[in-house]
Amino acid sequence: MRATLSAMTDTDSQAGTAAPTQARRSYHRWAKNDTLEDYSLRYAPKSFRRWSPYVVATTALGGIAYLADFAIGGSIAISYGFTSAAVAILIAAVIIFATGIPIAYYSAKYSVDMDLLTRGAGFGYLGSTLTSIIYASFTFIFFALEGSIMAQAFQLGLHIPLAISYLIASLLVIPLVIYGMTALSKMQVWTQPIWLILMVAPFIAIAIKDPGEFARFTHFGGDSASGAGFTILGAGAGAGVALSLIAQIGEQVDYLRFMPDKTEENAKKWWASVLTAGPGWVVLGALKQLGGAFLAFYVTEKIGKSVADEPIQQYLLGLKTFAAPVALGLATFFVVLSQIKINSTNAYSGSLSWSNFFSRVLHKHPGRVVWIFLNVGISLALMEGGVFGFLNNVLGFYSNVAIAWIGAVTADLVINKPLKLSPSYIEFKRAHLYNFNPVGFGSMLLASAVSIAAYFNAFGAYAKAFSPLIALAIGMVLSPILAYATKGRYYIARVDALEEPLVVDGQLSAAELTCTVCSDTFERPDMAACPFHQGAICSLCCSLEAKCHDACKKSETTGLVDLGMPAAATAA
Repeated sequence: MRATLSAMTDTDSQAGTAAPTQARRSYHRWAKNDTLEDYSLRYAPKSFRRWSPYVVATTALGGIAYLADFAIGGSIAISYGFTSAAVAILIAAVIIFATGIPIAYYSAKYSVDMDLLTRGAGFGYLGSTLTSIIYASFTFIFFALEGSIMAQAFQLGLHIPLAISYLIASLLVIPLVIYGMTALSKMQVWTQPIWLILMVAPFIAIAIKDPGEFARFTHFGGDSASGAGFTILGAGAGAGVALSLIAQIGEQVDYLRFMPDKTEENAKKWWASVLTAGPGWVVLGALKQLGGAFLAFYVTEKIGKSVADEPIQQYLLGLKTFAAPVALGLATFFVVLSQIKINSTNAYSGSLSWSNFFSRVLHKHPGRVVWIFLNVGISLALMEGGVFGFLNNVLGFYSNVAIAWIGAVTADLVINKPLKLSPSYIEFKRAHLYNFNPVGFGSMLLASAVSIAAYFNAFGAYAKAFSPLIALAIGMVLSPILAYATKGRYYIARVDALEEPLVVDGQLSAAELTCTVCSDTFERPDMAACPFHQGAICSLCCSLEAKCHDACKKSETTGLVDLGMPAAATAA
């Protein structure tokens, strides 16, 4: 089905000679393979979203099998003592849960990943390229941390030198990641029960054998000058480290975009899956951080504080309480399994982010698979550089930028949209977006700059300790102020000119249109009208077009445009 274009003559006169309508672009076989590509730069169509809410949620939650939570919890407890660590973990968990709800909902509803969501939530088409780098940084930093933990297990359990272990840990996940959601959904579902049993086993064994250890844990002071007592500086600094995980919601929605449409029949399961696998990841994450803090305390007297935050050491001694003869083998297996589960997610999400970034910067797309190797390569370099030894510093700094981004996106979703300062829907296509929207992009830049200055002690010790919260506050306050000041004019650059309706019966249309450029068919939400190519164009071909110079958006300033989305489609 081809849609005709209205008012084509005026726009074409600005674009120069219109391009011929025959197919002119073909993609590499990796980019054309839906199983490999996983719609990395596109709306996830209904025809591909064939999994049940349970399978999608289980796959998303499988990615939080990471053991960095144990390392983070142990590191915070050793640095700031029990009480400050517990408060820090609680502060971070509440913030991450609250900001994760709207992001998970809008991503699942509109079937878009974090990058596409960010474009339409106040950042603009090119403005979100910076957030793609922020998100990619999250994936390769945590891939490096998790890979380091796996390498520590290889070294202790299999006596493989650390440098070689880093390489093995990096290469091990690539075959799974290449096949995207198709392979990852099966792997995560099958391994989840085994992982859960092994994760809780040491805690149950210690509770049975020596329950007094849990009471003693509350008196653990670590290296803190105030011992186990509470200090506001310790709680703030610890929360900053834990808040570095706020970008994890991006990895969750990389899976949640494959949720089926919400209907009256599946509404309860849909909401349960979105909340559980979206913001709900942090509930288990916070418990794991507290568990890591406890295990760090438990092993400190036996092996010292220098390696007490290493999960392999924590689980080795924990499993020895009931399975001493096979503890090393079990601990090694558990750590390796956990790291495969999470690093397959890190590499997968990183490939999505790099794809989005380079498609806009270079106007080329060799396929998502290519960027897996870039992401893994950067992670390997960080591992070889000893990133695990700088855990608190790396994560404390990163959290300032990450939370400024998430704060600006959240503000647009929960403040600007209800107040009608921004469109009620998510528009992600280049053809309809301004390159930069000062609302989200400007909010994030200012929030990041102030919080980073605070982190480097420009405003005193208390501001340094709570610099991530400063970033969150500035991002969330500034976003609606800028949206009001600009009257929302930088959200939508032009109206949707395709005749085929975008919404049918309250749901995004599943009607297929043929792209004028690549001749492939895509569902209606992925398509736009293109005067330059004189027909409908898919979002990827539109992104990769370097010759049109956005001529379709230069005829007039349209500002905040109501595209006639039915109430059933926009209601929460």
